Amino acid sequence: MAAIMLQGTGSDVGKSVLVAGLCRLFANRGLRVLPFKPQNMSNNAAVAAGGGEIGRAQALQALACRVPPNVDMNPVLIKPQSDVGAQIVVHGKVRGQQRAGDYQARKGELLEDVLASYARLRADADLVIVEGAGSPAEINLRRGDIANMGFARAAGVPVVLVGDIDRGGVIASIVGTKAVIDAEDAAMIHGFLINKFRGDVRLFDDGYREIERRTDWRGLGVIPWLPMARRLPAEDAVVLDHRTAGGGAVIIAVPMLSRIANFDDFDPLAAEPGVRLVMVPPGTPLPAEAALVILPGTKATIADLAFFRAQGWDVDLAGHVRRGGRVLGICGGYQMLGERIADPDGIEGRAETVAGLGLLPVETVLTGDKRVTEVAGVSLADGLPFAGYEIHSGRTTASADAALLRFDNGTEDGLASPGGQIAGCYVHGLFNRPEQRAAWLARIGAASDGVDQAHRVDAALDELAEALARHVDTEQLMKIARMAR
Repeated sequence: MAAIMLQGTGSDVGKSVLVAGLCRLFANRGLRVLPFKPQNMSNNAAVAAGGGEIGRAQALQALACRVPPNVDMNPVLIKPQSDVGAQIVVHGKVRGQQRAGDYQARKGELLEDVLASYARLRADADLVIVEGAGSPAEINLRRGDIANMGFARAAGVPVVLVGDIDRGGVIASIVGTKAVIDAEDAAMIHGFLINKFRGDVRLFDDGYREIERRTDWRGLGVIPWLPMARRLPAEDAVVLDHRTAGGGAVIIAVPMLSRIANFDDFDPLAAEPGVRLVMVPPGTPLPAEAALVILPGTKATIADLAFFRAQGWDVDLAGHVRRGGRVLGICGGYQMLGERIADPDGIEGRAETVAGLGLLPVETVLTGDKRVTEVAGVSLADGLPFAGYEIHSGRTTASADAALLRFDNGTEDGLASPGGQIAGCYVHGLFNRPEQRAAWLARIGAASDGVDQAHRVDAALDELAEALARHVDTEQLMKIARMAR
């Protein structure tokens, strides 16, 4: 069995995408490959096979390996609920809430859980490709670390360091990482990759050699900017900043809530040629010309409802509705559209009940139990199929009988107003199936390209693997991976 870990000089250097591409590359070569990330921090989660939730990136990496996602691939998931606190998910299940300082002090206690998951994957794979979190250069977080060098040394997994040249200073970031980490950690690193290069790679030859000279680490390749990565679901909300996708005439607007979750729901819409998807940043009004406004999922519904109002988006939304514009709420966004949201047990913070936006006759009570499951069925308006998943806390009850969706087991979800102008449901991934997406677009005057989102993502993974095969020294990478204990 072989294993290798990609760590980064910082966050958002492209580790998740590179791991996904390498997973597909080696899977295409006939290896049984499995992904692993000891600790992830994200509100973009996915449902694992058999239940439980993991980070969206590990679900994508499992897809790249052509295996079902399971909770061992991401044993610790941290879901931020506030600036100082988060929900801690271990092996797919909520283990509790912790303030950031408390988690940092106690995270080492989870190393046993992490190593148990890794051992199970290792026993079932020819190659495990591990993704680090943040950077090993964050030496203030090294004590009790389970995400980077703490895991690598405990599990005996060799490391390759990834630097992002697009943000500048890549020589200093790689050389500086070796300068600040301790010698035993540095000894775990056996090579480096330069990611997101634009232009003539020969201009970096001297810099590449200088990194090798100053670190004694072997360069494993310079990876160009990979445009196909834009077709893959992103995990980090940093990619949404001021993001507008597509040049179509029909505008769909999504307000960027402070705890936005599962925003890859909108990737299929961003790919549509007739659509312009506008992710509306805080402090910016919802575009008056939008045909559809979608309230996305959130990890903290009550807090983000207050955030929504603080931006003046409630006033914008009321005007949108008066003009005849359509509204869809997904998960937390669905809860916001109702008349009341109650949190009697303080699940998200202090115990309270708040007024919703009052656009649908539903009420929500937040509860400690979480529904985490894959779902499929048909929309009741037209009988068209959908497939997706639910990850949410709380029960929503309606005072009207106009459900939006019917699951295969006969239960119903969501609500639509008479005429369907306002609608909401708990289902993520609603637009992935082409039939369902085409129906939603037809209601706002846009045609669909008819592409299944799963096929789009799978094709992008193959393109990514082919690009990495051209630019990464995969033979040396496998030699390093075979050094794993």
